[in-house]
Amino acid sequence: MIIVTGAAGFIGSALLGHLQRLGYGELVAVDDFSHTEKAPNLAGKTLLHRIERSEFLSWLPQQAHRVQFIFHIGARTKTNEFDEQVLQSLNVDYSMSIWNTCVEFSIPLIYASSAATYGDGAEGFSDDSSGLAKLQPLNPYGNSKHRFDLWVMEQESAGNVPPFWAGFKFFNVFGPNEYHKGRMASVVYHAFNQWRETGSVSLFKSHRADYSDGAQERDFIYVKDVLSVLTHFFANRKNSGLYNLGTGECRTFLDLVKAVFAAVDAPEQVAYVDMPLDIRDRYQYHTQADMQRLKMAGYKVPFTPLEVAVADYVQGYLQSHRHL
Repeated sequence: MIIVTGAAGFIGSALLGHLQRLGYGELVAVDDFSHTEKAPNLAGKTLLHRIERSEFLSWLPQQAHRVQFIFHIGARTKTNEFDEQVLQSLNVDYSMSIWNTCVEFSIPLIYASSAATYGDGAEGFSDDSSGLAKLQPLNPYGNSKHRFDLWVMEQESAGNVPPFWAGFKFFNVFGPNEYHKGRMASVVYHAFNQWRETGSVSLFKSHRADYSDGAQERDFIYVKDVLSVLTHFFANRKNSGLYNLGTGECRTFLDLVKAVFAAVDAPEQVAYVDMPLDIRDRYQYHTQADMQRLKMAGYKVPFTPLEVAVADYVQGYLQSHRHL
């Protein structure tokens, strides 16, 4: 069995579909399936089991002898979530339990971390573990992911590790299967829908003098590239460690929106609006993954250029509301 947590969500459901297309069977989906808005993400996917998130930790030890691999993608991912108890429970304690079971039963594990752990980028964006303790995330979500990363490094030092493990700090992932995410969906998704409804797209104004409006930068990565990296490490199971998962290039939100207009062959109409107060003081203005360690670990596939990825997403999925 191959287990994917967060299986009804954006990246988890895309990963399930990718594994199925690669020919893997006995796929197990773990999630809170009460969120019916996510149901279309699993349509057409052949699953051996659907396990409720609340039941998984008790189910796993009983079935561990049948488990080939776990992709722990599930988490509370809202960057505006301020309930520390929820984040501790779902993003830290739950992940620790999965890790410890993988150690006990020798199950290989890949888990999702986040670029939100880097905070404002003052300490750079290197995934070298020697600088991990210096990072200061800007929001509780990023801090919860950071706490688990730090705990994992302690486990590695103590030799308390699965036979293979890798954590990936996802940068700004966009692509099909994020239809349910609402406010937390990618700028590509929102830009396409705004254009379709009004002919115009809104971006946040800058609230820093050193960035012009629309010039805030992100390392945007297409979900298909994320799936390629995850399945590379799943297949090879070498070079355990914590890795960045971006492209190594930063582009502006204005670049991204221009790519959307190009994909729909429409004139560029961009307006700028104030950033919401609840995220203004915790907003990252620049992210750019240092990808050297990933390359040194053997991943050599080029990442999809931004304009090509946006065109594929818009024309192949958003215009028809198709899933991956």
